[in-house]
Amino acid sequence: MSVNPKYITNNNGEKIGVILSMKDYNKMIDELEMHEDVKLYDKVKSKNESSIPLESYLKMRKKGIAT
Repeated sequence: MSVNPKYITNNNGEKIGVILSMKDYNKMIDELEMHEDVKLYDKVKSKNESSIPLESYLKMRKKGIAT
């Protein structure tokens, strides 16, 4: 992913902020969300817990059995 930031500097020339296009900003947010999803998936898979099909869970939930 490449972005084209524009930097905001203080009187000493130090970078204190950044301006991104909405396209670049949205790309960055999408990448961060994808990364968070992968981390969560890895965390859940590492627990080696048993699972049930989504359809079964939804039926149980509808009956008030699932939490």
